Amino acid sequence: MELSQLTTEQRNPKSMNLDQMETMEILQTINDEDKKVASAVEAVLPKVSIAVEQISNALQNGGRLFYVGAGTSGRLGVIDASECPPTFMTSSDLVQTVMAGGNDAFFQSVEGAEDSEAEGERDINARNITNKDVVVGITASGRTPYPIGALKYAKKLGCYTISLSCNDGSLISNFANCEIEVIVGPEVLTGSTRMKAATAHKMILNMISTTTMVKLGKVHENLMVDVHASNYKLIERAKRTVIEATKVSYEEAEKTLKQTNYEVKPAIVMIETGATYSRVKEAITNHNGYVREAIDHFL
Repeated sequence: MELSQLTTEQRNPKSMNLDQMETMEILQTINDEDKKVASAVEAVLPKVSIAVEQISNALQNGGRLFYVGAGTSGRLGVIDASECPPTFMTSSDLVQTVMAGGNDAFFQSVEGAEDSEAEGERDINARNITNKDVVVGITASGRTPYPIGALKYAKKLGCYTISLSCNDGSLISNFANCEIEVIVGPEVLTGSTRMKAATAHKMILNMISTTTMVKLGKVHENLMVDVHASNYKLIERAKRTVIEATKVSYEEAEKTLKQTNYEVKPAIVMIETGATYSRVKEAITNHNGYVREAIDHFL
């Protein structure tokens, strides 16, 4: 009965005849419901803003960000965390995901792994978290024991805790300093929270990581200036980024990037100021990674 009362477990009146619909009708129904997700996310932006401020402050002061979840929720955390090193050149431990059932559960469901608060506590404890860290518990239902156990433990340690769920008055919200309850309504396929609920959560996780990295100085204008140029595509992106930021030729961008070992930030500042690589690196460090401030330092 407890589960049956959750919004995420209700039947959607728009899809009661899903099994009798034609292909296009099914697709249209799903699409119509998906259109509601952005509005639901918009309604919780003030809470997301609070979360981002806390996370960015923590990361600026030696903390780390942990996503904790089971099943789809855990997989969404893995996707978001794994994109931070190549996109923003962060260390692999700055943004991490703790997933019920371990890393193997990303590819294959580990039944029952989500049902233990003790397992969530054990797994987050194994990451040696401190009160400098921020822990985000992700669960569409808001009652999954695994992330609840992790959040309870993290809060006892003095970590800032954030919950991300899709039901009003979620149980996990009781253990969060900042509760984000994004209400997307019943799914087209009853209880299948890999659909609207997961879409909403992915949107919010993208917002959290991207906005945090902007605040950490890893973006100049709207360019990825901390991109890790580790393959041909990313090397070419680094060149295009330098060209966009400085309006130099392809050849000049390539020449400068070779001097910086394909680090985009110092290449931009070198071109804009004429300063040497060593002086530019020092200026970027002294100005907390912000390209604009590093450029202004020489002007």
